[in-house]
Amino acid sequence: MEHLTIPQGYVSPLTIRETEVAIKEIKDHFERSLAKSLHLTRVSAPLFVKPESGLNDNLNGVERPVSFGIKEQEDTPAEIVHSLAKWKRYALKHYGFHSGEGLYTDMSAIRRDEDTDNIHSIYVDQWDWEKVISKEERNMETLQYTVRKVYSALKETEDYISRRYNYIEPLLPDDIFFITSQELEDLYPGCDAKEREHRLAKEKGAIFVAQIGKVLASGEKHDGRAPDYDDWELNGDIIVYYPVLDIALELSSMGIRVDEEALAKQLKLSGCEDRAKLPFQKSLLNRELPYTIGGGIGQSRICMYYLRKAHIGEVQSSLCRMTFTTAHWNTGSSYYKKKNRRLLIFESINRRLSFFISFLLPQPAYAVLYIGLLQALSDSGSLRCSHTDH
Repeated sequence: MEHLTIPQGYVSPLTIRETEVAIKEIKDHFERSLAKSLHLTRVSAPLFVKPESGLNDNLNGVERPVSFGIKEQEDTPAEIVHSLAKWKRYALKHYGFHSGEGLYTDMSAIRRDEDTDNIHSIYVDQWDWEKVISKEERNMETLQYTVRKVYSALKETEDYISRRYNYIEPLLPDDIFFITSQELEDLYPGCDAKEREHRLAKEKGAIFVAQIGKVLASGEKHDGRAPDYDDWELNGDIIVYYPVLDIALELSSMGIRVDEEALAKQLKLSGCEDRAKLPFQKSLLNRELPYTIGGGIGQSRICMYYLRKAHIGEVQSSLCRMTFTTAHWNTGSSYYKKKNRRLLIFESINRRLSFFISFLLPQPAYAVLYIGLLQALSDSGSLRCSHTDH
């Protein structure tokens, strides 16, 4: 929690319940807009893969995947995905997609080594999408055209949600500004990568920083990228300025994927030539998979952005911590306003026994619940606790 920042005077305009409704509206609208803009078909996707397949995303090359043994397969190891960057390319061939066609999916991942703060969580939810292109379309023109398609879906969704909730003022400019990572370094030579992104995003509103992963003139990378999915000359991040936290906020990472030449080159530069022996990488080198462009768009990130939230935990459920301290009983029911009491139901899940306890409490009504009391009421120790407005 050392990186947590709460803006002075920040109050969320929406309750938790209202936020959940808004999240559903945003996700439904954006998903339809993205699929229409890029001609994508929704497909189901795996939650875990086998390590030896080479399908898991190595991200920056140091993050450890969450792994476990499968009992019925003699504890054969499986890994929870970091992303579906490589799987999608395999799926396009397996499902029979052709040039100009693509897929998207809901991706859930666990990134155990993530440094959490206001915008980072160990739980990652995003739309992963991928589209077949020809080898001739592997160029900057195709990349920028596709970036503008994704950005138009983001812009259109913000316009929609701002009409639904009048406290939201549209922030996204009409167009997105393109710059390479080297041009950005040259523009702000005395700043680190995050500072450079912040300064330009604040000036332009929305930027696409291209060519991420390669070493710049300074001898440093703008940011790390695994060598076996994005072509470092034809990729980048969509970044917007977010005034609630005064930060540059990355909403999407995307790019044209490696061909056989780019893969061999990037594996060598990264000292990862041993990966060429893995099934996925081998199939790329043998030209058995289609040429593609694709990316990921953070679901919680865009919900946080559109709803002007200060922390990603306001728009997603990650690590659940259950605490039993003081419960505040809402006395809004007309019946209980008259009776000045609340009804607490302790229901035994195993025996379907219900104990009805009436608390005669003055308004405002407060009750302290103790775990020991719940356990004493059930011989099974398995209870569900709820309160009712009936």
